[in-house]
Amino acid sequence: MARIDEIKEILNTLRIAMSVIAGIIVVLIGKLFAKFENSQFDLIFWIIFITTIVAMITEILMIYNISKKTKEIGDL
Repeated sequence: MARIDEIKEILNTLRIAMSVIAGIIVVLIGKLFAKFENSQFDLIFWIIFITTIVAMITEILMIYNISKKTKEIGDL
């Protein structure tokens, strides 16, 4: 497999992972607001809160990696 094909395949995988993580973030934030409106600040609320932050950080890392791979294609 050519180097450019390998990079394109990695890029596609990263884009799919980014889409899945974005969907997870939407669901988590929805659940977080539902618990917030009901004033349910229990353990589940805080687990969802921390998981949302971790998912957002992961999303930022995905965007960084996609940007890096895109620049790598430009260099080839």
